[in-house]
Amino acid sequence: MNTRPDRPLRLGTRRSKLAMSQSGHVAEAVRAVTGRAVELVEITTYGDVSREHLAQIGGTGVFVTALREALVRGDVDFAVHSLKDLPTAQPDDLVIAAMPKREDARDALVARDGLTFEQLPDGARIGTGSPRRTSQLHAYARSLGKRIETVAIRGNVDTRIGFVRAGELDAVVLAAAGLNRLGRGDEATDLLAVDCVLPAPGQGALAVECLASDAALIAALGELDDPHTRAAVTAERSLLAALEAGCSAPVGALADLPPLSAPLEWGDPLVDGQIVNEMRLRGVVGTLDGSTLVQLSTTGPVPQSYDEAMALGRELADEMLAKGAAGLMGERSL
Repeated sequence: MNTRPDRPLRLGTRRSKLAMSQSGHVAEAVRAVTGRAVELVEITTYGDVSREHLAQIGGTGVFVTALREALVRGDVDFAVHSLKDLPTAQPDDLVIAAMPKREDARDALVARDGLTFEQLPDGARIGTGSPRRTSQLHAYARSLGKRIETVAIRGNVDTRIGFVRAGELDAVVLAAAGLNRLGRGDEATDLLAVDCVLPAPGQGALAVECLASDAALIAALGELDDPHTRAAVTAERSLLAALEAGCSAPVGALADLPPLSAPLEWGDPLVDGQIVNEMRLRGVVGTLDGSTLVQLSTTGPVPQSYDEAMALGRELADEMLAKGAAGLMGERSL
């Protein structure tokens, strides 16, 4: 599909500052491996123009559809998505050619006066547009013997942090990866431990997508792929799909190395010179008020194939469904 090596590769991206930053990093990496110029093509998605809350408009695909349509039309050669925004069903005519090494998967708190979550006062007002965060933040607060009020918000990073700076909210919760990619990681006043708040499936990871028919481009983009990130995210998204939940459902999931290797960055297979051969997958579903959570984990061999990663996610989903997870996810339509 992309037969002219003399012309720049066209990278489709959302227009937001964060999306442009993410895509810019990928563009630099693609230039390095292909030797070709890469130009960013800005595309407006439904999620960017709608003022409704994501949970109301379904979440799944609202930031993705326009980018995929541009790919199919041939307006762009490849696109960069935040993986947590992608629907779990992959179109036959498109392929995720690369999942670069994952950024920090955790959620970050940006609070007034430099407060951590544990230091927030009883009744603190916390902004988030995510049912997943809402559920787990209430449960986390309850475990500390206090209550919080969650306030539904939307907008870019500046808008969300602006609610705190203006005194309208005590804190907001954002993805640490987004802050880091914008060079604003130091604005986080607390990084929420995954033992307390599990991230969204795929959080912190990017998907580089192109036409399934463009073998040459798939091979080139594949140079950016990180196999450990791909295995982890595939397991997380398999869990999400098996729960029959979209990306606006209150589902958290994270696949990582076992506790033995916790000090290492994800993707490093060595612990004291020994190969790490196990991966842990954790999942959570909860009521929006956090009063009831189904939170389970499983550990198995590090997946060596797509099918093995999918099987790990389905296994944990089956256990969660057996514990009543489906009934809790029904709240997302309220």
